[in-house]
Amino acid sequence: MIRPSFAWRSAAVLGAACLTLGACSNGGESPSSGSSSAATVAGDGVLKFGTLLPQTGSLAFLGPPEFAGVHLAIKDINDAGGVLGKPVTITDSDSGDTSTDIATQSVNKLLTEKTDVIIGAASSSVSLSVIDKITGAGAMQISPANTSDAFTTYKDNGLYFRTAPPDVLQGRVLGNQIVQDGNAKVGLLVLQDSYGTGLAKSTRAAIESGGGQVVAEEVYDPKAADYSAEVGKIKQANPDAIVMIGFDETKKIVPKLVESGLTSKAKKWYFVDGNLANYGKEFPNGTFQGAKGSLPGAKASDEFRKSLLAVDPKLKDYSYAPESYDATIVAALAATAAKSDVPADMAKQMTAVTSAGTKCTTFKDCKDLLDKGTDIDYDGVSGPIEFNAAGDPSQATIGIYQYGADNNYKNLSYNAGSIAG
Repeated sequence: MIRPSFAWRSAAVLGAACLTLGACSNGGESPSSGSSSAATVAGDGVLKFGTLLPQTGSLAFLGPPEFAGVHLAIKDINDAGGVLGKPVTITDSDSGDTSTDIATQSVNKLLTEKTDVIIGAASSSVSLSVIDKITGAGAMQISPANTSDAFTTYKDNGLYFRTAPPDVLQGRVLGNQIVQDGNAKVGLLVLQDSYGTGLAKSTRAAIESGGGQVVAEEVYDPKAADYSAEVGKIKQANPDAIVMIGFDETKKIVPKLVESGLTSKAKKWYFVDGNLANYGKEFPNGTFQGAKGSLPGAKASDEFRKSLLAVDPKLKDYSYAPESYDATIVAALAATAAKSDVPADMAKQMTAVTSAGTKCTTFKDCKDLLDKGTDIDYDGVSGPIEFNAAGDPSQATIGIYQYGADNNYKNLSYNAGSIAG
């Protein structure tokens, strides 16, 4: 069985030990209306998982590690005897992105199959488009990668959770890094959705509180054919650093920056979890050299990565694999503690199995303790988790990474912080 790395415990603690989340709006996104026509999930003695993760669309590069994390967890759960005395099951589906209606179709299929727990989506905007359908049908939703602050106060019937921290934490870490790197003037290129504008807001706040100035903030349509106008306005503002908050459309923005003389050598580039990817040979050597980026998640141990590769030998990126693994494990432990696969019963145990009990770090060890009537506190491969009342992890880690001449990134540091809610 896999033992998690506890590198997060030695990470540099953020300037503010605790970030209190205030009331958040949904950033203008329109959630799905109504609930699914499928019957309300009532439980049948078999814990059924379904994935709603990107196989296509602007976040497809995040799909492989997330799917691998879920499937590794399913294997570990069933190797330990399953849940409620039976093997758990898994059905995979594609979330697509907001340019399609794939997520709705996938959710309808999963709910028709009476899926108890849906792992996903990766995109905050995609989750906002289906959360009412999922929770309205009585199923539980757990995202390994949603970071929009909108979910903290969303009315989800107590059935929505996430193992990735809200953007208030990532924004603070990224903003602090930008100021610490000596950038007085900053330009922001921001994806027009709840994720982009929310993360931009928290990043701006950290930059300004650190003494920096945001001299330009260009919010763009991800479906635009060209980004010359936005890049031109950034160039006119003459910032020291350029922050790109977006998804796969970043591949279209970068060439425009280069053409305008705003290279990674002329200006300091910064990326976020939505576009921090190993671009490798997709661009000329040195295109990204020196650029930095932020990504939620603690260091994954070598043993965990080796186990992921056994699930998917082609895996090259591990982003959100730990969070996907933990989302699946915690749900299984909650069902074990509740002695039920009814999502509403499981939801009531999500906080209980991740806090204030006997520490355990594998499904098998935790299950053995629960079977003996012992309260548990699962610490996962992504960190301690410990869900708060809002369904957010109350503790989290944000990594800072830097690109080399090969256009691939490596970790520089991990920054740990607490989130009240």
